[in-house]
Amino acid sequence: MSDPIVAVHADTASLVDAVAKRFVDTVVAAQRARGTASVVLTGGGTGIGILEKVRDEPGAIDWQAIDVYFGDERFLPTGDPERNEVQARAALLDHIGIDPDRVHAMPTSDGIYEGNPDAAAGAYAQMLAARAEGDESLPTFDVHLLGMGGEGHVNSLFPHTDAVRETESNVVAVIDSPKPPPTRITLTLPAVQHAEEVWLVAAGEAKAEAVAAAMGGAASVDIPAAGARGRKATRWLLDESAAKDLPRSD
Repeated sequence: MSDPIVAVHADTASLVDAVAKRFVDTVVAAQRARGTASVVLTGGGTGIGILEKVRDEPGAIDWQAIDVYFGDERFLPTGDPERNEVQARAALLDHIGIDPDRVHAMPTSDGIYEGNPDAAAGAYAQMLAARAEGDESLPTFDVHLLGMGGEGHVNSLFPHTDAVRETESNVVAVIDSPKPPPTRITLTLPAVQHAEEVWLVAAGEAKAEAVAAAMGGAASVDIPAAGARGRKATRWLLDESAAKDLPRSD
């Protein structure tokens, strides 16, 4: 796993602008190298703000040559505004002419998996495996975008839960999330660690303690973000407030 790389920006607006530009550049580079790109999106205010900025300034991204996955999802009915997929569609995906078959949303609670989040998680894992190459259980993820909660959670991996302790499955159901709604589907740390690059985006003073703990060697069961590492790069993309507890080199 890669060592953390930290970039600190003056405020949330400049952070969003910088991450959106990096996202565009990384996707374009992957498409030029392999003919396609693959990204895992996150929710939350900052995550959705990044997608809105990419919509405004998409650069040279070829939207017909990209696969979009989701790091976690609230297990709610189709079209529910709290679903990350719904928010991502409103911010970006419904406006760019992307191939709908390449937007890989997690199952909803009102379809064939109604009342069975475990089966929904299994179905998403099977879909990921079907899109993998060789003996891999996951496709190549060029970027896995992650937000982070004030207690250090990423995706729907909360401290001291079975989900954050998972070492085998790539996707699991969460039925007791401390943050509502309680039932969710999430990629696990093994799936996050499969990504070429993992980007942890955090803004605001409320995140500062968890940022410092994650980068200071905390155990992932205590601070799940500490276990979010990419194969080639792990980027902490922060505003000044979120970075305030980090040691300074100057």
